Amino acid sequence: MTWAIEEKDYSQRRACQLVGLAPKTFRYVSRRADDGEVRVRLRALANERRRFGYRRLHILLAREGHRLNHKKLFRL
Repeated sequence: MTWAIEEKDYSQRRACQLVGLAPKTFRYVSRRADDGEVRVRLRALANERRRFGYRRLHILLAREGHRLNHKKLFRL
């Protein structure tokens, strides 16, 4: 996509049309906060306590001060 815009000098609208992508989708920038720290800690706890499920890991993370929604934790 960016190749067509930069190298071929196509407009963004034209390049999106060629690929079959909506221009709004191409311009989208996520505003979601970075979950890298929580993800690393969750992985460490899961390796340490292999038999624990996400519900028990949620309790351990809450004790450490990481407040997460249970649905978000399940996605991570």
